[in-house]
Amino acid sequence: MHRKLTRSRTDEMLGGVCGGLGDYFDIDSNLVRLVFVVLAAASGVGVLIYLALWLIVPQADIEERGAKERIRAGAEEIAEKARTLRNEVGHASHRSNLPAGIVIGAVLILLGIIFLLRNLGFFWVPWLRFDVLWPVLLIVGGIVLLWRRKGE
Repeated sequence: MHRKLTRSRTDEMLGGVCGGLGDYFDIDSNLVRLVFVVLAAASGVGVLIYLALWLIVPQADIEERGAKERIRAGAEEIAEKARTLRNEVGHASHRSNLPAGIVIGAVLILLGIIFLLRNLGFFWVPWLRFDVLWPVLLIVGGIVLLWRRKGE
């Protein structure tokens, strides 16, 4: 029997691409998601591949369409998800915790200053590079999230 690659309608977070790839290759869709996240973080190519697959791969249980119709439907679906995400972020930002927003803003400004000074050649700490700072930020962010979760 010939299997066909489709986007999942039941195992989806954004467009069902990872769920469909997981079904097609008979692996856990979370592993596929992890690969896309690593590719996105490492080089950004994971985002491009995901969006291309979202546009090209048909959704499961949808009648066969031509390539142009499939791409148009995928683009409309991406636009709708982006609008939904924008609305959710807007609502969350109005309900957000003010001190957390101030801390995040201050950290972003500080990082921007550090990287600007480094690019301009005015940096005095040679070990503080992006390839060292990025994993440290991820670890600290994870610890902060776990610490805040513990307090709830």
